[in-house]
Amino acid sequence: MRILVVEDELKVARALKEGLEGEGYEVATTRTGEEGFFLASSQTFDFVLLDLMLPHKDGIEILRALRRCGRNTPVLILTARDAIEDRVLGLDSGADDYLVKPFAFPELLARIRALVRRGRPDHVLRLNAGDLDLDLVTRHVTRGKQVLDLTAREFELLEFLLRNKGRLVSREMLARDVWKEPSRATPLDNLIDVHIARLRKKVDQDFGVKLIQTVRGVGFTLREGLP
Repeated sequence: MRILVVEDELKVARALKEGLEGEGYEVATTRTGEEGFFLASSQTFDFVLLDLMLPHKDGIEILRALRRCGRNTPVLILTARDAIEDRVLGLDSGADDYLVKPFAFPELLARIRALVRRGRPDHVLRLNAGDLDLDLVTRHVTRGKQVLDLTAREFELLEFLLRNKGRLVSREMLARDVWKEPSRATPLDNLIDVHIARLRKKVDQDFGVKLIQTVRGVGFTLREGLP
C-alpha cells in the first residue's frame, strides 16, 4: 500500500517514513504544499497523511483541491491545532479523520487501517489462493489455520505473486515492482531466489499442496498446485 506523507517538519516526516516502512508500507514524503498537491493529484496513493501548516499551500487548500478534482483517496490530517473549529474545518473540507500532535504511532496505524477498510470498498483488501489468505489491511497471512510469520519483503513478494496468480512472474518483474530497482547494473537474481526460497519454505513446507512453483530459467508462478 502506498502512503503519501505531506509534512514540513523534517524530524516528524522522517519518523513517519521510517515507522510506516517498518510496517511494510511504501512511503513517499514531501515538505511543501505545492509538491504535496502535485504528487497526490498526479500519482496513485492509497492513503495521504496531511499536515495543515505547510509552506506555499496549506493543508486545507490541498484537501479542497484534491476533492474538487475527484480524488477520493482517504486523507488523515496531522496537526498541532486542536481547537474544535479547526477539526470541523478539516473534516468539512474533505478529510476522513483528524489526529492531533503529538500522537501515539500505534493509534496512527489503527486509524489508517480503519480508514482503508471503510474508505476503499471498491478495492480488493484480501488476496487468496486455495487455503492461503493475505489481508492487505492487517497484513496478516494465514494458510489454513496456521499464521505465517513473514518479513516485510516476503509479504511484498507474496502479495505480488497473488496479484498475478496463475501468471508467470519473471525476476525482472520482481526487481522492478517489488525491489523498485529496474535499472540496477548488477542483477538481483540471486537475492530474489534467496527470498523466494525463504517464502516458499514458510508457505509450502508444511502443506501437501505446493503453491509457489519455479519455471526453470524464467521465473515463478503461484497457483493452486498439485501435491
